[in-house]
Amino acid sequence: MIRKITYFIAFCFLFVNLTVLRAQSKTEDGLLTIDRLYHSDEFNQERLNPIKWFNGGDSYTILEDSQTQKGAKNIEIYDIQASASKILVSAEQLIPKGHKKPLEIVNYQWSNDESKLLIFTNTQRVWRANTRGDYWLYDLKNDELRQLGKGLNSSSLMFAKFSPNQKWVAYVSDFNLYIEEVKSGEIIQLTNDGTRDIINGTFDWAYEEEFSCKDGFRWSPDGNSIAFWQLDASSIKNFLMINYTDSIYSHAIPLQYPKVGEDPSSAKVGVVNIKTAKTIWLKIPGDSKQHYIPRMQWVGSDILVQQLTRKQNDLKFWVCKSVDGSAKLLYNKMESTWIDIMNPDLSVKVRGMDDLFLTDKMKDLLFLSEKNGWKRATKISMATGKETLLSDVNYDMAAVYHFNKERNELYYCASPDNATQRYLYKLKIGKNTENEIITPSNLSGVNKYNISPNGRYAIHEHSSSNIPTSFQLISLPDHKLIKKIVSNDAYRKKVNELHLPKYEFFKVTTKEGVSMDGKILKPLNFDKTKKYPILFYVYGEPWTQTVVDSWKFGWEQLLVQKGYVIVSVDNRGTPAPKGSTWRKSIYKNIGIINANDQAAAAREILKWDFIDKERVAVWGWSGGGSMTLNLMFRFPEIYKTGLSVAFVANQIYYDNIYQERYMGLPSENLEAFIEGSPITYAKNLEGNLLLVHGTGDDNVHYQNAEALVNELIKHNKQFQIMPYPNRSHGIYEGENTTRHLYTLLTNFLVENCPPGAVDK
Repeated sequence: MIRKITYFIAFCFLFVNLTVLRAQSKTEDGLLTIDRLYHSDEFNQERLNPIKWFNGGDSYTILEDSQTQKGAKNIEIYDIQASASKILVSAEQLIPKGHKKPLEIVNYQWSNDESKLLIFTNTQRVWRANTRGDYWLYDLKNDELRQLGKGLNSSSLMFAKFSPNQKWVAYVSDFNLYIEEVKSGEIIQLTNDGTRDIINGTFDWAYEEEFSCKDGFRWSPDGNSIAFWQLDASSIKNFLMINYTDSIYSHAIPLQYPKVGEDPSSAKVGVVNIKTAKTIWLKIPGDSKQHYIPRMQWVGSDILVQQLTRKQNDLKFWVCKSVDGSAKLLYNKMESTWIDIMNPDLSVKVRGMDDLFLTDKMKDLLFLSEKNGWKRATKISMATGKETLLSDVNYDMAAVYHFNKERNELYYCASPDNATQRYLYKLKIGKNTENEIITPSNLSGVNKYNISPNGRYAIHEHSSSNIPTSFQLISLPDHKLIKKIVSNDAYRKKVNELHLPKYEFFKVTTKEGVSMDGKILKPLNFDKTKKYPILFYVYGEPWTQTVVDSWKFGWEQLLVQKGYVIVSVDNRGTPAPKGSTWRKSIYKNIGIINANDQAAAAREILKWDFIDKERVAVWGWSGGGSMTLNLMFRFPEIYKTGLSVAFVANQIYYDNIYQERYMGLPSENLEAFIEGSPITYAKNLEGNLLLVHGTGDDNVHYQNAEALVNELIKHNKQFQIMPYPNRSHGIYEGENTTRHLYTLLTNFLVENCPPGAVDK
């Protein structure tokens, strides 16, 4: 009996311990760590592989994992009407002769007749994106695979594309333009003057970064000629970045970078005949060093060129004859601030070089104009240049997705009632214009669309602040679900196992009467009778919003679990769909009006009785890093701790296209550049400051960090700094970099702004 009792007691003790261990394990599983976020694959989301519309939009092709070639991809085709998919090109068919493994498909494109395939692989980075690599041509009819550009340098081809008749492929290599005959493989060099200074068919650093210009040539509709950009960067000064670590002697990395006040590269457009290799240059009036050419497209046998003045407040459309280069002014638009020639709304889609839509028989151009305070669709007559408003709505059209010429329907993105969200609308153009919302009301958040050429279907991307991203095939205009493509179910399950609060949205109105959107994340088991530390996440410049109702997961959730309140506010000047006055109010006021708005909003938020006014921190990256510095230096009574990453300390150090767009020319407005630069107020630092910068940052140069360090030393201000050797603006290159960075940020925040609730 005693033995049985002993066994029973031992069993109970073991059971209790196991229960405690399970509970402890479950609790630990629900807590995020730096390692879980940045040193494991635990929270990797499923991404959408490149999708290409096929059969006019009744099908699409997509990359799917091969079952026979580990790590390789098949190209599958999905027939929408038949609801069936099959392998169109297998991984085995993409094994080059003499190789054992299939090509890695980074991207691909189809010829117009869909019988041939271009595969982009072995890519290398140029500035921000991997736009240089190798191209392979696969012929589906003959089952033949061969590499393009034989004899040219490895990984040197850029932007290869079929001619409209599929007879040729054109591409750029080492700043020159080439064509290659599909049938014979004959290569013809069309330009011969390409160098680091004379850039044919692609762009310099500033054009790519600030105008999203990468692919710099276009086939004519008849396939007999190519229009291309040529940039002359010979007068652009080199900014030298120093690499100390890759050899025993340091070496300089020269970067052609036009700083504020310096002339940009001169740009012109040429039309080269593929038979004669002779180029005709378009005769566009104006000093090429005081104008930009950010967009160009074919309109029939003519070329439409968009030209911007240096200040980017005067836009001209030129229609140019390809036979002799003569140019005729079609349209001229002027503003007192700046003109957006691209979509500044990153919450909708990635910026690109989208052509303007043309109506039937190329009668009109469709253009988003900001007349009368709202960004709205207009049409510009190709005959007269007259601009006509298509719909007199009192809200912004954030972006245009698709135009159906047959039905005269324009699909666009807007959110009239909530600037943090985005929805699909349809505008029926005619005598009685109608604007109809297409996105169902239950899909609140941010909705993005890739619409098929025939306008019948779309790949719909949806997320909200509390719902992870998913992709699905839908029909239009009824928005019915046809097929789930990426559901992220495993990721959702993993995230749902965590102890995570939900994002909440609010509005804050300052004493000056400025109403701003805000986003807040409160600690789990939030107790309103306690006081919590607050961390403001800021950006605040015209390049992006932070208060958007889309999925965001990572460091903020980790900090909330530690006991921080996380808040973000969008000040005036952010690219929210709130009208031109809201967006353009920041003109010549970067670092001034946006910093004042942020501080005014913070003052109102600090009135909330659950916020500890002695534990107030702020952080941001790039423009947000600059904002962090401005807030720490200009409002030390509010912000006690700051973490500034990849910041601009002095606006004169940044590039001319961006800074002059929003600030004007320093020769006319130098006082505002000085007033808006954080370095001007560094002497006022009182709190805890961490500076982080990559020494190889080709965007915001490390020069900013050293200049600020000197100024802080001058005024005997103590701070901490972390340089990341040879890392770029994203500070991600090199083994363990991201994990190290967020460990650094977390430790600094915890040490100087302790987490957790305290009694009031």
